[in-house]
Parts: sequence; structure tokens; C-alpha cells
Amino acid sequence: MEVNMISIRNEQIKDYRSAEEVARDAFWNLYDPGTDIHAVINQLRLHEDFIPEMTFVIEKDGEIIGGIYSTKSKIIRNNAEEMATITFGPVFIVPKYHRQGMGKKMITHAIEAAKRSGYKAIAILGYPYHYKPYGFVSGKEYNISSEDGKFYSGLQILELEEKALDNIKGYAVFSDAYEVDPGFAEEYDKEFPIKEKKVEPSQKEYEIACQTLA
Repeated sequence: MEVNMISIRNEQIKDYRSAEEVARDAFWNLYDPGTDIHAVINQLRLHEDFIPEMTFVIEKDGEIIGGIYSTKSKIIRNNAEEMATITFGPVFIVPKYHRQGMGKKMITHAIEAAKRSGYKAIAILGYPYHYKPYGFVSGKEYNISSEDGKFYSGLQILELEEKALDNIKGYAVFSDAYEVDPGFAEEYDKEFPIKEKKVEPSQKEYEIACQTLA
């Protein structure tokens, strides 16, 4: 096998456990003590809003080192008309491969796939500095708010079709596919190796970021 071979492809059933393990490692103690992201992914795949053909894993030398999952979302205009959009999340790279361009390769691949699939825009929730390099801007730039009418800095939009969002004015609605029962998450985590839960500075940073307005 060629050393340092990188490939990006659709997630397959045989990848499920490995992808969940990588996601768990990537998110562990990042936003909360521990994480439930592996349980979220497990349930996400069963949801009607999940888009398997737009979900990818990235491999290095045949080993899964990251993933990007996609769900249906929408922008509801003030006149009640709806525009179908796509949302990426979770997006992750195993920590030991951070800052090596792997995430960039994977996100760029997913964006191009979304364009080919005919989506007019991508709506995500994430740190602006993560997504600005790909052309994402605050929802406020397009007068697109959260459902509560507020313009949070974490609501990021990427227009895929020129002028598709001109004069849109409305709010983004994300799938409830990311909601997982805490009891299920706790039990599901027992199927994975024991890891220590800790309070980290990144958790407070995330809490503040979720409330920051654009």
C-alpha cells in the first residue's frame, strides 16, 4: 500500500463502529465532559433527514481518521416559502491529524458534492473561524436568523448557487436528528472503552460561543 495515501468516500455499513470511535475521540471533553456524539451518529443514520449519499469518511492508509455527516435543513422565508438546504455535522478529524489539512480536504469534498447534488445553500452551526476559509458567512449577511429570530455568530451560510439567497429574509430550521435521549447515550457509551470525563476550558468557550450574536 502506498504510504500516506488519503481517500475520501461515502460511509458504508462496515465503517459504522470505526467512524463512531473516531468521532468519540475527536469530541471527548471538547464541548462537555465526555461526549454523546457517537450516540448521536448512531441515531442520526436512522433519521429521515439523514443524507447518506452526502456523508463521507476520510481515510489515511486505509484507516478512518475523520467523517462529515449531512442532514436536510431548510430556510423559511418571511412569506412562509421554504428553501431546501443541507447541513454538515458532525464534522471531525481524529486529534492526532489536526492541522494537517485533512479537515480541509474533507469539507471541500463535501461542498463540491453538495453543489453537484443541486443544493442552493449550506446552513451550519459552528465556529466562524472554522468555516470562513470555505466562503461561509454569518446568516446575518443574508438576513437569515435562528428560529428565535436572533442572529447568532455560529449560524453560518454558504451560497452554492449565485444569487440564490438574494432578498431571502427568513430563518434557518435544522433537523431534530441531532437530538439524542440522554439515557440512550449513557448506555451506548458503555459499549466503548472507558475514558475519563474532565472539565476543560474549551467547554466554557463553547458555551459562550453558542450565545454570541453576530
